[in-house]
Amino acid sequence: MATANKTRSLGQKIYRFGFGVSRAIALLIIVCGCTATDFNAEAIAWKTYSNSRYGFEFPYPSNWTSLPAPENDDGIGFISPQNNSVEIRGWASQQLPNSIDKDPESGKKIKSNFQTAQGISGVLVVEVAQQVGSMTLTLTHNQVKYYWQGRSNSQEFPKYYRLFYYIAQHYRIPKS
Repeated sequence: MATANKTRSLGQKIYRFGFGVSRAIALLIIVCGCTATDFNAEAIAWKTYSNSRYGFEFPYPSNWTSLPAPENDDGIGFISPQNNSVEIRGWASQQLPNSIDKDPESGKKIKSNFQTAQGISGVLVVEVAQQVGSMTLTLTHNQVKYYWQGRSNSQEFPKYYRLFYYIAQHYRIPKS
């Protein structure tokens, strides 16, 4: 019994240490990404993806490669020509009226923390795990949930943070 408690205690200590280290790494990546000076939107040749089914659009670097679009035309993905593990995606889906602005797990109302250049409020979540870092934007309007996401491996995430943020800012949805 004492051995089991010691093992559990050691496991909890390792978990807490690992969790603390991963939070510190995530904070460092976010801070580094926010202060990076190597991103210049005007130096990039841009194209705009426009979705015919849901009407959303977002800019993407013109040299990025399009991934095959799903048959239902709910979105698209693009990958970087320098590193195919770096991708951006945009998609949308219809939502039931009573679930539109609540977290499906907790049932609590989700608070906006981001506003696009279009003036639409939404939720921007940055997650950095051991392997993958991502930035995900979620907007809800007229019973449609719109998403945009940028992903890269965790070590590269600071390099792409400002690019991802810029694209999220310029994500547009149809206003009606």
